[in-house]
Amino acid sequence: MGFLDTLKKVFNGGGAKIVTGSNKSFDIVFPNMPENLDSFKGLPQATLASPYDTAALTVVALSFYPKDRELCYSALDFLRGPRPLSGVDKQFINDRFMDGKDYLMRSYFNGATPQNDYAPASPYTVTVSENPYSRENAGYLKLFIRSGGADSARYVTLRNAKDGKWYLWDQFLLSDVRPPESTNPWA
Repeated sequence: MGFLDTLKKVFNGGGAKIVTGSNKSFDIVFPNMPENLDSFKGLPQATLASPYDTAALTVVALSFYPKDRELCYSALDFLRGPRPLSGVDKQFINDRFMDGKDYLMRSYFNGATPQNDYAPASPYTVTVSENPYSRENAGYLKLFIRSGGADSARYVTLRNAKDGKWYLWDQFLLSDVRPPESTNPWA
């Protein structure tokens, strides 16, 4: 049996699942940004019935950090359900916002770019996308969110619980983005 025959066996008959899917995108709209945890939990998306809603709420929750880190943590704990943030998780978030990067999460709202200092358009909209590989692992979903300051979309991983809700499992939204134009000394 040759190498190619082995690959055919692995992918076609060896228990590997070939996943097909499509590219879907959804705009999740927030007419106003919540001011506290109760208003966050009161958002229509906070039922966590849709994975797209949970992904967009992750952007909102992390957006709280520059003004109120405890509110950020509480909102993330709500999104994570039975798996609250650990001390390591909190330290990672703290590290990513060092050096005054308060614009980082604003970059995920539609209309926010380095040229306008990441001022999002109103109403606040987050576009959440799925690709053919988003559903590779049963019970989990990897969704992508584009930043106006990055060349490629970043992703969040969500987990579907037995209560039917989609909880935040992991997020990769805190990578650097281009700095706002106003901070560029050469512009």
